[in-house]
Amino acid sequence: MKKRVLLVEDEIRIREIIADYFIQNDWEVHEADNGKDALIWFDSLNPDLIILDIMMPKLNGFEVCRQVRSCSGVPIILLTAKSGDDDKIQGFELGADDYVTKPFSPKVLVARANALMKRIEGGHLPEGQMLSFGSAVLNTMAHRLDVNQIEVELTPKEYEVLRLLIYNKGIVISRDTILRRVWGIEFDGDSRVVDTHIKKLRSKLGNESRHIRTVIGTGYKFEEEA
Repeated sequence: MKKRVLLVEDEIRIREIIADYFIQNDWEVHEADNGKDALIWFDSLNPDLIILDIMMPKLNGFEVCRQVRSCSGVPIILLTAKSGDDDKIQGFELGADDYVTKPFSPKVLVARANALMKRIEGGHLPEGQMLSFGSAVLNTMAHRLDVNQIEVELTPKEYEVLRLLIYNKGIVISRDTILRRVWGIEFDGDSRVVDTHIKKLRSKLGNESRHIRTVIGTGYKFEEEA
């Protein structure tokens, strides 16, 4: 079955070019040219990936990202003409998984989308386990976290960060290592995105956040007995 991408871009020529590349790479493409229509498509389509321009009419990409993240962990790639770190950080804080600055190569965008999907589908860590810590259980087959027997919605990157820490329990993992393993070597942001995701993870884990220890000046470590 083809993967479905919801492509949200108000510049029709850019949207057509991106769509053509994704179709050539065996994706099913659905398009929207504004934020409000994007949310309507999202509700009915259940896409595997959203590619989302930030500067759009009706609702900007940040607001669309925020609303999608309130109910779904679907992977999101943001597109923007701005290259400043502040915009990137805002996007990641809202739950975006990747960030591409215009102008960009559509071929590279497709490659980054495919790489993101492979990482989310469990490309480099073992799957099919129930990982328990305290009152929390991470089901790596279903990509599901339960805390106190209640499901907690994780974004794809939050899931990958938590899974990486658990599989390396007792080992200090640097921020740079987390960036390479979770975001990939092509990621051009800085390590603050790791701190942002750890903060969100701790908030969602509640009392079980005690298992994630900050190692000052280095990174993070997962401790089974916190």
